[in-house]
Amino acid sequence: MERRPRSFYVLAAFFGLFVLFLYGPILTISILSFQGPQGGLTFPMNGASLHWFRDLFEQQAVGDIWGAFRRSLVLGLVVMVTTVVVSVMAGLAFRKRFVGSGLLFYTTVTALVIPSILISLGVGLIFTQLGLKIHWATSGFGAQLTWTLPFGLLIMFAVFNRFDKSYEEAARDQGATAWQTLRYVVLPIIGPSLIGVALFGFTLSYDEFARTLLTAGSYNTLPLEIFGMTTNVTTPVIYALGTLTTVFSFAIIAAFLMGAWIMGKRRARLGSDAGLGL
Repeated sequence: MERRPRSFYVLAAFFGLFVLFLYGPILTISILSFQGPQGGLTFPMNGASLHWFRDLFEQQAVGDIWGAFRRSLVLGLVVMVTTVVVSVMAGLAFRKRFVGSGLLFYTTVTALVIPSILISLGVGLIFTQLGLKIHWATSGFGAQLTWTLPFGLLIMFAVFNRFDKSYEEAARDQGATAWQTLRYVVLPIIGPSLIGVALFGFTLSYDEFARTLLTAGSYNTLPLEIFGMTTNVTTPVIYALGTLTTVFSFAIIAAFLMGAWIMGKRRARLGSDAGLGL
């Protein structure tokens, strides 16, 4: 067996420290959320129980946790669907050069480098000047799209840049219309990438704070509600909430990855059947 060089262990240790730095805070909060009824916000732990998780489902003296969760969930789903649809449409449009395409592309991507709080302030001012009500479902929705759409567009541009047009040509040679080609050829091929765009859209919206801060109006989304709780909640119930939202986020990611895996297996099976002439 070949002996590994010393640099391998150095790099492995460095990567281990990086993973610890990345997930250490999440692990710490998860552990502290299992404090006993008399536990505090720091170590050492005072017993172990599910008390603070049960407390989450009781009437809270502060905040509207579950209302904020429902708003974040709805907003995340709407942003996700919009991001997928617009990204696909833009990816198809940018397959051919048109006047102003370069300017439009760089203008869209610029939204990623502008400070998020300025985006939130700008969107809020626009709605105020137009006499429109600032609300999480309108101004908040628009502000979050400035964050999710550039990621979706970049993914779709990369996908279509390496897309083999011969598949479309073969479908049209067989008499398929443009819509049938899109539905039965293009979309199934780029399906796993669409799941990636959807995952980006939902997760970026679900935990977005800065761009929602000045555009949510009177009703908080979950990140805003949690931030508010940090100023007036002095029990591990906030850790229990953080643990549950983290589990929910990982469950969403796992569901999307499972969907991508299933689509990949299905596409491979269809390709195998086609190769066998079935």
